[in-house]
Amino acid sequence: MTGTEWQKSTFSGSTENCVEVRAASGAVELRESDEGHRILRTTPAALADLLHGIKAGEFDHHA
Repeated sequence: MTGTEWQKSTFSGSTENCVEVRAASGAVELRESDEGHRILRTTPAALADLLHGIKAGEFDHHA
């Protein structure tokens, strides 16, 4: 991922209710499209760990 433009998943289609992501100054930022003023900033490694955990089902017991 390069640049500072917000990106959303192609699975979101034309809906405005999605999570957007961008790279910014060596970090990764995430926000909900309908709450654009709230931004979560993290490292690429921490985001990768979270995504791996989600895919592995580590957080399924919270559902």
